[in-house]
Amino acid sequence: MTQSPAVRTPDRSGPVRLGERAARTLVSELARINDPKAALLVGAAPESAVLTAAIEAMLPGDTLTVVPAEQVSATTLREHVNAQGRWVAERVRVADSLAEAETAAVVIAAEAFTGTADEARTTIGALTKYLADGAVLSVATPVVRTAGAAAELDRQGALYGVGNDLVLRNNPPVRVYRLRFTPADAAAAEQLAPAYRPSSVPLSRDMHIDSNGVAAAGVALGLAALTRLARPKSKLWLLPALAAAPVAAFFRDPERDVPEDPSAVVAAADGQVLSVQRLTDERFGDGEFLRIAVFLSVLDVHVNRSPVAGKVVDYFVADGGFVNAMKPDAEHNVAAYTVLDTTHGTVVVAQRTGLIARRIVQRAPIGALLARGERFGLIRFGSRTDVYLPADAAEPLVGPGDKVIGGSSVIARWR
Repeated sequence: MTQSPAVRTPDRSGPVRLGERAARTLVSELARINDPKAALLVGAAPESAVLTAAIEAMLPGDTLTVVPAEQVSATTLREHVNAQGRWVAERVRVADSLAEAETAAVVIAAEAFTGTADEARTTIGALTKYLADGAVLSVATPVVRTAGAAAELDRQGALYGVGNDLVLRNNPPVRVYRLRFTPADAAAAEQLAPAYRPSSVPLSRDMHIDSNGVAAAGVALGLAALTRLARPKSKLWLLPALAAAPVAAFFRDPERDVPEDPSAVVAAADGQVLSVQRLTDERFGDGEFLRIAVFLSVLDVHVNRSPVAGKVVDYFVADGGFVNAMKPDAEHNVAAYTVLDTTHGTVVVAQRTGLIARRIVQRAPIGALLARGERFGLIRFGSRTDVYLPADAAEPLVGPGDKVIGGSSVIARWR
């Protein structure tokens, strides 16, 4: 016996291959927890990309229990694990069946789920028994073929989830869900590294382009192609063709060195500090807040990062206008507010639109844990990002006119 029938994932259209990028996304929760932890991988095969990614994500002090896929012998899988060397063999245990597994901080389904909604419900029910308090279940499903299963996972994600990612660079494309069934402590965010995000397309080791930029550049190139077909003798097609590169560059997403100092509060975006002031805002609770407002020009990186480690406990959008983000009246522009619970109190990040910016992207659902410096969204074109900190708990380190770099520059310190 290898795997419990309760966690079988029937595939009526042939196996779904999970490549390196999908596998890395699937094990992202395992990779970002810095504390020693136990993990459980269900449905593994010797040469699977998911098993390889899980082993690579392990840190000293971690343990991994592996349950073989249905058609895989536990003995064969055990031999494969032992062949990886002593370090792996001492930390990875191959179980004969799921019944031998214990609770874990991260549970990963190594095979993409391709069943119906009822089968998805059964599978999730079987795997949740092995989740420790605040633990995360990671599972993938094909984007096109399994509407029923996807609907069930979307439902579970809406109730308990910590996010999902679309991995287009997989054959077939898959969506990876990370589900949580018990509340996570906000303090746990302080032990996390920023999550791996497949929404960014790598250009080099240090520079990525957000998926929004790839889509925008694709639209520009598509328009250029259509224009040339419609008017082959005209040079008008050059306008959208030449615009594709700067449009994509606007959505650049560089890697950043996040300070390790636990007392540091980092900038939520690149730009210039507009103001540092104390104020009250009843929407976020009693007491004064220290608000640090940063203006983002069209030349700045527009990917937003969490200034502190915390848990997303609320998210709302306030209607307003589209005034130039450098003007005081921009405070009344359309804005998206992400409210974080932290060990130092309530922290809020406001993504404000500007004169040109009309689109805010926020990717951190309620219940998600964000590491300090972790990407959580972006604003298209010129805009403003405000960080609200408990005034009595934070000391500002920047002033109006200072230039800051998102995820790197320390704008305040906890007292």
